[in-house]
Amino acid sequence: MAMRQKTLILTLAALVAFGYSADSFARPGSRGSMGSRGAGTYSAPPPTVTAPRPAAPIERSMTPPSPGIAQNHAGSPGMNSGGFTSGGFGRGLLGGLVGAGLIGLLFGNGFGGGLGGISSILGLVIQIGLLFLLFKFVMGFLRRRQPAHQGAAYDSGAAQGPRPGFGGFGDGPGRPVKLEIGPADFNVFEQRLGLIQKAYGAEDMAALRALATTEMASYFAAEIEEIAKKGQVNKISDVTLLQGDLAEAWREPQSEYASVAIRFSLIDTMVDRATGKVVSGDPVRPEVATEIWTFARRPGGEATDWKLSAIQQT
Repeated sequence: MAMRQKTLILTLAALVAFGYSADSFARPGSRGSMGSRGAGTYSAPPPTVTAPRPAAPIERSMTPPSPGIAQNHAGSPGMNSGGFTSGGFGRGLLGGLVGAGLIGLLFGNGFGGGLGGISSILGLVIQIGLLFLLFKFVMGFLRRRQPAHQGAAYDSGAAQGPRPGFGGFGDGPGRPVKLEIGPADFNVFEQRLGLIQKAYGAEDMAALRALATTEMASYFAAEIEEIAKKGQVNKISDVTLLQGDLAEAWREPQSEYASVAIRFSLIDTMVDRATGKVVSGDPVRPEVATEIWTFARRPGGEATDWKLSAIQQT
């Protein structure tokens, strides 16, 4: 096998393995699902038009799970509700299998060891394509077997006259609304999205403490410190809300909560702190993310009192 072909296969093996075993850690909250949603912390928010897939369960929280809630999630707050292969373990497993197959091909054993020893680049591409289709099929099958939401502690809240960008309320059951969310609240949610991303990129902890709960601010501070130790800074700009709707809203004795599904675009790059050179990310083309953001405020508070209390990946 020519040296150029061997180099190409080794490069593909590394990219595939690392691509499936690790996420791109950038923007606030992208490292996982974290924060607190009161009594609903370990219950999945209902799906919405913006976020139809189940939200990932909270992995880091200062709210201890109650026995009843823990049972709804098999006693594991970190369980990924998107199915076995949709979490980091599944991606790592697939990456390992594909990477091992590529290395096997490099040493002349064929990608699958039993697929006829195909060693051409065309055969490699075809086999990777077949594995990808199989992976997508399994993920889709497992997601179809997932319930729409598990153990949601509160009903979906109806928006009163939703503002442009937010589409109202989620697809939860039509039972009495626990907390009404209006246009002023949606305006604040959209403003918080842009302000939090801007403060995170500027490493402005004073602003983050004013916009988020003490718990969330502590997570952001730890992420910023970890990035700084690598000699980098996470630059964020051009944050734009594309679509949003309310998943659920409710009132507890100590706090009121609203979980909203948001799809937004942003320029998200990692930059070398000393030279300003872009290390990862596209400084020109925006990327799109869909997340569940939960906001909290004191009972009877104003719209401007909302603070970010949790972020969940979808």
